[in-house]
Amino acid sequence: MSEEASQPTRTPTADRRQIVIITGLSGAGKSNALRAFEDAGYFCIDNLPPRMIPQIMEMSAGSPGGPEGVVVVADIRGRRYFGGELERVIGEVEAAEGWKKRLLFLEADDATLIRRYKESRRPHPAARGGDVLEAIRSERRDLAPLRERADVVVDTSGYSALDVRLRFKRLAESLSGRLTVSLISFGFKHGAPLDVDTLFDVRFLPNPHYDPSLRPLTGRDRPVREAVLGHPDAREFLERVCGLLSFLIPRYAAEGKTYFTVGIGCTGGRHRSVAIAEELARRLGSGRDGVEVDLYVRHRDLDSG
Repeated sequence: MSEEASQPTRTPTADRRQIVIITGLSGAGKSNALRAFEDAGYFCIDNLPPRMIPQIMEMSAGSPGGPEGVVVVADIRGRRYFGGELERVIGEVEAAEGWKKRLLFLEADDATLIRRYKESRRPHPAARGGDVLEAIRSERRDLAPLRERADVVVDTSGYSALDVRLRFKRLAESLSGRLTVSLISFGFKHGAPLDVDTLFDVRFLPNPHYDPSLRPLTGRDRPVREAVLGHPDAREFLERVCGLLSFLIPRYAAEGKTYFTVGIGCTGGRHRSVAIAEELARRLGSGRDGVEVDLYVRHRDLDSG
């Protein structure tokens, strides 16, 4: 189960208007992302022909009281008809004065995308003869250049529908200018998250899994928390990491970074990483040199066996 702090949605307040272009793999969550941005006060358009993006920007800028943020989805559906127009238009957007451009690329692994298409019973827009896997791989190859140009890459593999909605909700809010710091605990045996900026491995700490009385519990339970945090190495680790993050966060914020994700991993993702992530959140929540951030904690593998 995920633990997410709720935050009120905010309309962008940057000095420049924002244009967010959402693209990526079919089935990776672009519709959910678009709804999250719409709820956050952005003007949103789905499946817009790329050549019309500059016109939308011009109309928005020329309208008194118009939206400060414009979000468009342009993906493989448009590429079938407009070829490489999106790549060319992105260059025009980057050169536009008075606008802050964000290219958001969404992806997921093959197994997740196949499962989503089976559950939704919708055809993949690039599938021929019902071969969804080949369509996914072909789309991944075709969109690789756009992924390389992306400002933010979000991997939604393994996320529940609720997790996806919450993820995009806080991403939309983070682009309003505040720095969003996410702490994600996970288990290496389930694979490391692909979208973390900084990763810490806490498998050097004694594993509560081998204590029969602690094994059924998690790092959110007091006995496990006391066992993990009471170890001298854990206390020193927390001091050093908090010092590092307290140094980094204000500097990332000063550079205009809006999203900073920290992964904390142990073997199974249920004991050590959970306890450490919770304690890091508690310590970071008490002060970050006066920098305002939105702080979130997510325990990816808390319910894994």
